[in-house]
Amino acid sequence: MDTFLADLFSLKGRTALVTGGSSGIGRAIAEALCRAGARVLLAARSEDQLEETAADFRAFGGEVDWIRADLATRDGVRELIGQADARHGSVDVLVNSAGINLRPPMDELSESDWDVTMAVNLDAPFLLGQHYGPAMAARGWGRIINVGSQQTIRAFGNSGAYGVSKAAIAALTRSQAEAWSAAGVCANAIAPGFVQTPLTEPVFRDPARVAALAARTMTGRNGEQADFTGIALFLAGDACAYVTGQTIFVDGGFSAT
Repeated sequence: MDTFLADLFSLKGRTALVTGGSSGIGRAIAEALCRAGARVLLAARSEDQLEETAADFRAFGGEVDWIRADLATRDGVRELIGQADARHGSVDVLVNSAGINLRPPMDELSESDWDVTMAVNLDAPFLLGQHYGPAMAARGWGRIINVGSQQTIRAFGNSGAYGVSKAAIAALTRSQAEAWSAAGVCANAIAPGFVQTPLTEPVFRDPARVAALAARTMTGRNGEQADFTGIALFLAGDACAYVTGQTIFVDGGFSAT
C-alpha cells in the first residue's frame, strides 16, 4: 500500500515553485506539496508572511525556500525567474496562485485596474509558463497548475477585469497543455468555490451573503483552504499523467447548480 501511494503521489526529488504561496489557497497547496516531499520555493510580496510560512513548513521537516516577488510587472516576473534559477535550477511543478482581486463596478473600472489585474493574474502565469514549460518538456516531465475562479465560467460580484483574467486562465491552461503534454507536461487549472482567503475577506464580513453562497452549493458549505490539498497532490504528481488541459472545479458543486 505504501509503495503504491508513493508511486502515485510522492513528490520526493521534485522542486515546486508556488506563487502566492504564503497565504490562502496558495499556502495550502504549497504545504501539501511540501509534506509530499517536494522542495518548495515560495514567491509572494510580503517578507513577513513568507518567513512565517517557511518557518511553519520547516517545523514539520519540510524543505522550503522563499523569494520576495512583485508579479505586477514583467521585470518583477523576470527577477523571480532569475533568482529561482540561480538558487534551485530546474522547476518540476509550477503553481500559479498569486492573484489580485479588484472589483469596482464595470463602468468604474479604470485602465490601471485592468492593467494590474491582467499583469498579476494572467501575464505572470503566461511568462512563468513560457520559461518553465519548455524546460519541463525537454526533461520529459512537468506539471503546471493554474488557479482559476468561479468567474472562469460565470459573472457575479462585479467580476470585471478579475473575471476576464480568470476566464483567460482556463484558455491559457488549454494552450499550455496543447503545447507540451506530448512531452510529459500536464497543465491543469483549479477553480475554487467561495473560500475564505485574504482576497475574499470583504465578502466574509457579510454573514447573510456568506450563508447565501453556502446554500448554493450541493454540500451546503463554503470552501476551506484544506479542500485544495488533495487535488493539488493529484495534479502535481504521476497520478495525473493522463489528465491535462482541464479546469477542475473544487467548489462543493457550486458550478453545477
